[in-house]
Amino acid sequence: MIESLTGTHADWIVAIARIVLGIIFFAHGAQKLLGWFSGPGLASSMRTFTQHLHLPSALAFLVIAGEFFSGVGLIVGLFSRIAALVIVLTMVGAIATVHFRFGLFLNWFGTQQGHGIEFHLLAIALALVVAVNGSGPFSLDHLVHEHVSGAEQSAAGRVPALTCLAETLHPEPLRQR
Repeated sequence: MIESLTGTHADWIVAIARIVLGIIFFAHGAQKLLGWFSGPGLASSMRTFTQHLHLPSALAFLVIAGEFFSGVGLIVGLFSRIAALVIVLTMVGAIATVHFRFGLFLNWFGTQQGHGIEFHLLAIALALVVAVNGSGPFSLDHLVHEHVSGAEQSAAGRVPALTCLAETLHPEPLRQR
């Protein structure tokens, strides 16, 4: 189970996508959760989500915490697939509850009443790249996967039947696909 969550391709482009997405969502989450970067902080964010968007308090908190902790997870590359899926769900929710009615484009020139969905679509696309490919190199997922794979291989090396079974079930390690 842990291998399927931490397995990754050794493609540095995936690592760049993961880190950039992580920085963006860490910053947005920190604004909402901690009030950093001129953000509103938790109390004001909760009020906006519950009173204006009519989200239940628990869901509002999960969205705010999800942005922040998914950002952290993506930056360090730990359980990046889960973090990326949280971002996908958050962005789909943002599109459905707020941004879809404003069309595709962001409100660059102040001519619309709100921002469209172009940012959200880009975030979803990047998050799906990470969810499908894993963290890439330079990630804690990569280190965990190497450790777990090494432990399994050394244990399998002591019992020839397990080696044969492991090769039958997974003839090609995930990181080499």
